[in-house]
Amino acid sequence: MALLRLDRLLSDMGVASRRELREIIRSGRVAVNGLTASSPELKVDAGQRTVMELLTPEMRRMGLFPVGRLDKDTSGLLLLTDDGDFAHRVISPKSCVEKRYYARVEGAVTVSDEKAFQKGLVLRDGTRCLPAKLERLRGDECVVTVMAGKYHQVRRMLASREKTVIELRRLSIGALILVESLGPGGFREMTKDDLCRVFSPYIMEN
Repeated sequence: MALLRLDRLLSDMGVASRRELREIIRSGRVAVNGLTASSPELKVDAGQRTVMELLTPEMRRMGLFPVGRLDKDTSGLLLLTDDGDFAHRVISPKSCVEKRYYARVEGAVTVSDEKAFQKGLVLRDGTRCLPAKLERLRGDECVVTVMAGKYHQVRRMLASREKTVIELRRLSIGALILVESLGPGGFREMTKDDLCRVFSPYIMEN
């Protein structure tokens, strides 16, 4: 696959001008494979499609960028913004914004797994994760709630419990819930109420 400068790739996608992108990248607002990129000259593989390609050319020119990330094997709710402060507040563990994921795994989810998540896991590479919630559904299904967003965190947390993820979908950010009727690739503009929900706790309905 062809390698392109990061600023050129994003410019070709219509995200912003090359000049604007150099400032955006140097400010730490762009991540590549889960790692913050600080150099516009970084060479990246241009072979993978991104969520930005779903937007109209007009929307691409608005300077939008993803809040956090979803890897290519994960579906669900993803926010786009042009506000770096908003993105940082959503991503930072200090803001205590919960992200909920539905997961289907190989094997059965157990009470022991729930307790391990509550204590905080140490991943296979030694990374320590904050305490998280794992809710067993049935057999091989569960809902995982985290506040941090390390690279492939939910998959890696489940892998530390010998659970290989077959399906992963982000259900909510704060109290903002995925609108299933939008369908894969669907999007809509957020309202003021939506913004408030992002920073509100999710409350499970009885």
